[in-house]
Amino acid sequence: MRGHGAAGTLDAAQLGAELGERATLVQFSTAFCQPCRATRRVLAGVAGMVEGVAHVEIDAEAHLTLVRRLGVSRTPTVLVLDADGRVVRRATGTPRTADVVAALGKAM
Repeated sequence: MRGHGAAGTLDAAQLGAELGERATLVQFSTAFCQPCRATRRVLAGVAGMVEGVAHVEIDAEAHLTLVRRLGVSRTPTVLVLDADGRVVRRATGTPRTADVVAALGKAM
Protein backbone atom coordinates (compact mmCIF):
# COMPACT_ATOMS: atom_id res chain seq x y z
CA MET A 1 0.00 0.00 0.00
CA ARG A 2 1.41 3.38 -0.92
CA GLY A 3 1.68 6.05 1.72
CA HIS A 4 -1.19 8.46 1.21
CA GLY A 5 0.23 11.96 1.22
CA ALA A 6 3.85 10.81 1.34
CA ALA A 7 6.26 13.44 0.01
CA GLY A 8 7.17 11.27 -2.97
CA THR A 9 3.65 10.24 -4.00
CA LEU A 10 0.74 12.23 -5.43
CA ASP A 11 -2.82 11.15 -6.15
CA ALA A 12 -5.71 12.52 -8.19
CA ALA A 13 -7.22 14.32 -5.18
CA GLN A 14 -3.98 16.23 -4.55
CA LEU A 15 -3.51 17.06 -8.24
CA GLY A 16 -7.13 17.95 -8.91
CA ALA A 17 -6.94 15.75 -12.01
CA GLU A 18 -6.72 12.07 -12.89
CA LEU A 19 -3.31 10.43 -13.11
CA GLY A 20 -2.21 9.16 -16.50
CA GLU A 21 -2.63 5.43 -17.05
CA ARG A 22 1.14 4.98 -17.55
CA ALA A 23 2.67 8.26 -16.28
CA THR A 24 1.82 11.85 -15.40
CA LEU A 25 3.71 15.06 -16.15
CA VAL A 26 3.00 17.57 -13.35
CA GLN A 27 3.90 21.18 -14.01
CA PHE A 28 3.96 23.84 -11.29
CA SER A 29 3.43 27.28 -12.83
CA THR A 30 2.65 30.86 -11.86
CA ALA A 31 0.60 33.40 -13.78
CA PHE A 32 3.44 35.64 -14.95
CA CYS A 33 6.05 32.95 -15.60
CA GLN A 34 7.23 33.21 -19.25
CA PRO A 35 9.10 29.85 -19.28
CA CYS A 36 5.93 28.18 -17.95
CA ARG A 37 4.19 28.81 -21.28
CA ALA A 38 6.94 27.09 -23.25
CA THR A 39 6.97 24.25 -20.71
CA ARG A 40 3.19 23.83 -21.09
CA ARG A 41 3.62 23.47 -24.88
CA VAL A 42 6.42 20.89 -24.51
CA LEU A 43 4.59 18.78 -21.90
CA ALA A 44 1.21 18.93 -23.64
CA GLY A 45 2.92 17.91 -26.88
CA VAL A 46 4.61 14.91 -25.28
CA ALA A 47 1.41 13.88 -23.48
CA GLY A 48 -0.36 14.04 -26.84
CA MET A 49 2.28 11.83 -28.47
CA VAL A 50 2.70 9.16 -25.80
CA GLU A 51 -0.32 7.01 -25.03
CA GLY A 52 -1.34 6.79 -21.38
CA VAL A 53 0.51 9.97 -20.34
CA ALA A 54 -1.34 12.91 -18.77
CA HIS A 55 -0.17 16.51 -18.36
CA VAL A 56 -1.42 18.33 -15.26
CA GLU A 57 -0.61 21.99 -14.66
CA ILE A 58 -0.88 23.32 -11.11
CA ASP A 59 -1.00 26.99 -10.14
CA ALA A 60 1.76 27.14 -7.52
CA GLU A 61 0.30 30.25 -5.85
CA ALA A 62 -3.07 28.56 -5.34
CA HIS A 63 -1.58 25.33 -3.94
CA LEU A 64 1.01 26.56 -1.43
CA THR A 65 0.62 23.57 0.91
CA LEU A 66 1.48 21.16 -1.90
CA VAL A 67 4.30 23.44 -3.12
CA ARG A 68 5.85 23.48 0.36
CA ARG A 69 5.45 19.74 0.88
CA LEU A 70 7.19 19.01 -2.43
CA GLY A 71 9.86 21.68 -1.94
CA VAL A 72 8.99 23.54 -5.16
CA SER A 73 11.04 26.73 -5.04
CA ARG A 74 10.71 28.07 -8.59
CA THR A 75 8.53 27.79 -11.64
CA PRO A 76 8.32 25.97 -13.85
CA THR A 77 9.03 22.84 -11.86
CA VAL A 78 8.17 19.56 -13.57
CA LEU A 79 7.59 16.25 -11.80
CA VAL A 80 7.35 12.95 -13.67
CA LEU A 81 5.09 10.49 -11.87
CA ASP A 82 4.87 6.77 -12.57
CA ALA A 83 1.50 4.98 -12.87
CA ASP A 84 1.20 4.81 -9.06
CA GLY A 85 1.82 8.54 -8.60
CA ARG A 86 5.40 8.17 -7.33
CA VAL A 87 7.74 11.04 -8.24
CA VAL A 88 10.48 9.44 -10.35
CA ARG A 89 12.03 12.57 -11.92
CA ARG A 90 12.09 16.26 -11.13
CA ALA A 91 13.41 19.27 -13.03
CA THR A 92 13.17 23.06 -13.03
CA GLY A 93 13.14 25.32 -16.06
CA THR A 94 11.84 24.60 -19.53
CA PRO A 95 12.61 21.00 -20.50
CA ARG A 96 13.53 19.79 -23.97
CA THR A 97 11.09 17.34 -25.57
CA ALA A 98 13.80 14.68 -25.83
CA ASP A 99 14.54 14.96 -22.10
CA VAL A 100 10.84 14.61 -21.19
CA VAL A 101 10.52 11.52 -23.42
CA ALA A 102 13.66 10.03 -21.84
CA ALA A 103 12.32 10.68 -18.32
CA LEU A 104 9.03 9.04 -19.26
CA GLY A 105 10.95 5.99 -20.46
CA LYS A 106 12.31 5.60 -16.93
CA ALA A 107 8.86 6.12 -15.38
CA MET A 108 6.95 3.55 -17.45
